[in-house]
Amino acid sequence: MTLACRAELRVRTERPEVLSGALSPELAERIPRTKVAVKTQKGEVVVEIVADDQTALRAALNSYIRWTNVAEETAKEAGRR
Repeated sequence: MTLACRAELRVRTERPEVLSGALSPELAERIPRTKVAVKTQKGEVVVEIVADDQTALRAALNSYIRWTNVAEETAKEAGRR
């Protein structure tokens, strides 16, 4: 498999471990033609996506942006209660 496209999504958050934990089940879901890694560092979550082509990269990136947004908003709401 020759990997040609790469993206890195960095999300600054007060809850990097919570956000990373929320994304971890998604790592088990296979997005065709991609490899994804999620890590935390210095108050942020980093999602690294490598894909065979731009279409696969865009699909994976859109999914992780959406999942990250939902996880962050859920964590904010839970913290307010």
